[in-house]
Amino acid sequence: MLFRSLGNSGLKISRLGLGTMTWGRDTDEHEAAEQLKAYIDAGGNFIDTAAIYGDGDSERVIGGFLNTLVSREEIVIATKAGVTFNNGERSINNSRSSLLAELDRSISRLGVSEIDLWQIHNWDESVPIEETLSALDYAVSSGRVRYVGVSNFLGWQLAKAATLQNPLFGKVSIISIQSEYSLLNRKIEEEVLPAALDLNIGLLAWSPLGRGVLTGKYRSGTPSDSRGASQHFVNFISPYLNARSKKIVDAVCVAADGLGYSPLEVALAWVRDSYGVTSSILGARTAAQLRGALTVEEIEIPDQVRAALDEISAVNI
Repeated sequence: MLFRSLGNSGLKISRLGLGTMTWGRDTDEHEAAEQLKAYIDAGGNFIDTAAIYGDGDSERVIGGFLNTLVSREEIVIATKAGVTFNNGERSINNSRSSLLAELDRSISRLGVSEIDLWQIHNWDESVPIEETLSALDYAVSSGRVRYVGVSNFLGWQLAKAATLQNPLFGKVSIISIQSEYSLLNRKIEEEVLPAALDLNIGLLAWSPLGRGVLTGKYRSGTPSDSRGASQHFVNFISPYLNARSKKIVDAVCVAADGLGYSPLEVALAWVRDSYGVTSSILGARTAAQLRGALTVEEIEIPDQVRAALDEISAVNI
């Protein structure tokens, strides 16, 4: 698998990342182990998780695999902090004390001494950004984190945070932003991606398959064994089950038929090779699905097909 440098840093990660949002909840340890083995065998090295995933269970599962299924030195572990569920309600707390306490819990669950990439999960308008960023500086200076990034920030939020973290002022650089990006959701092209490119910040694309919709599995309804049928994900999938999405999915399927690829391969390759993308994060339900997705490393989309997909999926359509 090909590797790319993440932003303006020496950190190199595979251009396909392994997402673990369901590990420890919908994906048991046995299935997670099979996914990890398939990913490592394919040459991948970038594993993405978050403190909130499975209420910490995703990190615990990953920690159990370190130095058993995979050597710690072989992989880059990225996790996130700042989002929690209290009494069933999602909340954001980017205060310095809360973030650093969450970092310690992540390190404990993973069983590591350092996190390779620690990310602020969301912008918190109730906490001064300077306080939030001070947690990043301390996390690195204290030796608990190697690199830092942000997730789900708007363009102006990314620009403000990155400007305040200028290394000329002794601050630790923000090297990455993690954002949703797919043929069904290209909103980051308006502000986030231009800001990231100008600031030399790497883009980690989450949900490159449009939350699974771009695989074509929902064209005739919601399969009973799909994430769309799960109580955890029904509200996550439903925004993309509309007329505009159907038009784009149909175009992807036509392109796939013409090229002899699967819709998944076409949709994923489009994101993987989009300008500014460092890595596309894959979250599979089963190891078999993941192995199917990893075949995208063997293909490229012709320029004329990419142009047609660009046109039909443009934000203003």
